[in-house]
Amino acid sequence: MQTLSSELQARAAKIRLLIMDVDGVLTDGRIFIRDNGEEIKSFHTLDGHGLKMLQNSGVQTAIITGRDAPSVGLRVKQLGINHYFKGIHDKRAAYAELRGLAGVAEDECAFIGDDVVDLPVMVHCGLPVAVPEAHWFVKQYAAHITLNHAGRGAVRELCDLIMQAQGTLAPALEEYVK
Repeated sequence: MQTLSSELQARAAKIRLLIMDVDGVLTDGRIFIRDNGEEIKSFHTLDGHGLKMLQNSGVQTAIITGRDAPSVGLRVKQLGINHYFKGIHDKRAAYAELRGLAGVAEDECAFIGDDVVDLPVMVHCGLPVAVPEAHWFVKQYAAHITLNHAGRGAVRELCDLIMQAQGTLAPALEEYVK
């Protein structure tokens, strides 16, 4: 488990909704496009299982992404992500709508992003997080920068961090060794 600063612990303990960008967060940021226009994305299983564990602990999950890729929709269904906003160009408006749907205040939201289009959400949520590959300007507004890389467990790291702060991680992990 991570050693959390008292500020990070306090912020993470309040989280009731984790919001994610997709490209450069749940994926490594590369987009493969086939000759027929089909996009191919790569997702990490650690992130997927972390999201399921977080949901089981009572935290809602959401995606706000600027793209509309069918593969993301399939992954959303596989993981049971509660809220999915795709093809969004105004993430600030989507964030306001999402908070209403989820019934949460800004300080109860965490957001993990990587680029300047994520800042309208990051600067208003309770726990703004960036991945190591994030644009330098975005990193300035992050309360935490993950050690794990985008598409390689960064989201799992954040899920674990939230659960640790809320006291739900150790009991969840213990279930696997009974």
